[in-house]
Amino acid sequence: MDNWNLLGHEWAVDMLRRHVARGETRHAYLFAGAPGLGRRTLALRLTQALNCEKPVAPGEPCFACRTCKQIEAIQHPDLAVIQAMDEDGVEKEGGALRVDQIREVQRTLNLKPYQSPYRVAMFLRFQEANDNAANALLKTLEEAPPHAILLLTADTPEQLLPTINSRCEILRLRPLPLGAIVADLLERGVDEDRARLLAHISGGRPGFARRLMDDAALLEKRDERLNDLQTLLPTSRVEKFSYAEKLAKDKDAMRQTVLVWLSYWRDVLLRVAGAETPLINIDRNMEIEFLAGRLDLSAARKVVSEHESVLEKMERNVNSRLLAEVLLMDLPKV
Repeated sequence: MDNWNLLGHEWAVDMLRRHVARGETRHAYLFAGAPGLGRRTLALRLTQALNCEKPVAPGEPCFACRTCKQIEAIQHPDLAVIQAMDEDGVEKEGGALRVDQIREVQRTLNLKPYQSPYRVAMFLRFQEANDNAANALLKTLEEAPPHAILLLTADTPEQLLPTINSRCEILRLRPLPLGAIVADLLERGVDEDRARLLAHISGGRPGFARRLMDDAALLEKRDERLNDLQTLLPTSRVEKFSYAEKLAKDKDAMRQTVLVWLSYWRDVLLRVAGAETPLINIDRNMEIEFLAGRLDLSAARKVVSEHESVLEKMERNVNSRLLAEVLLMDLPKV
């Protein structure tokens, strides 16, 4: 029961527990940090703390009552989860969160809770909201009824409108120490070498580490993407254009590929800069050292910023094929 059954983020749990226990809960919170850090889980724990039928102490949910179990399974009548969708209306990371989704939840928030003290609306990855949706939520933040709590998650507050940030209590979640991730994976039966590798690849994100543990295909896909990058570095323009065409056909897969490549180039930048920070892609240490020996700090920074720029432009729906071509053409010649 300690720390709301959450790994890490003790300071955030302590603060939220106090808010609930003292009746000082804010009407809106923004949980910011990289995917897989526990943003959504922390939001669910707060929802349980607010609505638990049999709290073991003020602000301390029991996790065993019907309400706690329904919230855990996201099947509670007073909990709405809103997230981006693709063109077919299927929930999808990298899609768009639309204004009609916000308006739908606005209607339910105005109703009295069905079975619990609070109605909670959880807006996942709110950086994926389009401008109309963001402005619609602003209206709700300004006029939310007393029984409504709005919980947002996003990679960084800077991706959201300043007017939204100013109306939320912002909790910036940080990666956990690698030792904490390793210990968690060992407890789950992962052998030590693999636990250490997964902890590094996760970058201190417990949720992502557990996903890597459960789904071998995720690691295989990562290896494939990093192998492709190695193959592309010395290839001709024609081959790079050909790969760019293939990469741009699936926007979500392209986004995941660029994220993996970005983690790799950040490792190269760390080595060039002589930083003590642990590498993410520790199993690629030899390749990373090789590349770091052939790039100066300015060139390494440029590659990292180009990958970050592609991800940002993809969110703004800039042409994927063009972005892929420019990114591949600008890869360093090594």
